[in-house]
Amino acid sequence: MSTAAHVLLALLAAGPLHGYDLKKAHDLRFPRAKPLAFGQVYATLGRLERDGLVEQAETSREGGPDRTRYALTATGRQELETWLATVETPAPYVASDLLAKVVVALLVADPEQARGYLTAQRRAHSERLRELTALKADPATPLPDLVAADFALTHLDADLRWMRTTLERVADLHQEIHS
Repeated sequence: MSTAAHVLLALLAAGPLHGYDLKKAHDLRFPRAKPLAFGQVYATLGRLERDGLVEQAETSREGGPDRTRYALTATGRQELETWLATVETPAPYVASDLLAKVVVALLVADPEQARGYLTAQRRAHSERLRELTALKADPATPLPDLVAADFALTHLDADLRWMRTTLERVADLHQEIHS
């Protein structure tokens, strides 16, 4: 089951909601994440209902199309609790567009071009780091935004440290790849 499905189960744990309200709640709780599309919400609710994890609590028509509120079932609550208790396995493989671009740059470009790419990428990462740091300094920033900013800042910092080390190794990496 997808993470999005588990997030919808968690949002329903507080009580029945319409699909529209689920999307709004998702986007509020995960403000820096990719927004959930309405189509994804309703398709996921359909699968969750099929699997007995949610059920239709009520359907109303208030001057428009039917609006169905969905509720978490006991099976859905158990699924959510099991998912939360399951430790995420660290990824066995490194999959990153950034890593792929650096390796490709070393394969097809000369060392200076590879350094140029890494330097430009470092600038972009540093700018994002500054934006998120400013966001965190703003006392009006909502808590979900702060949590997301902390997550992003930690990852940006790790990327920047990796890029610094890689920049120091570009010539050696390029020579190793092309020998």
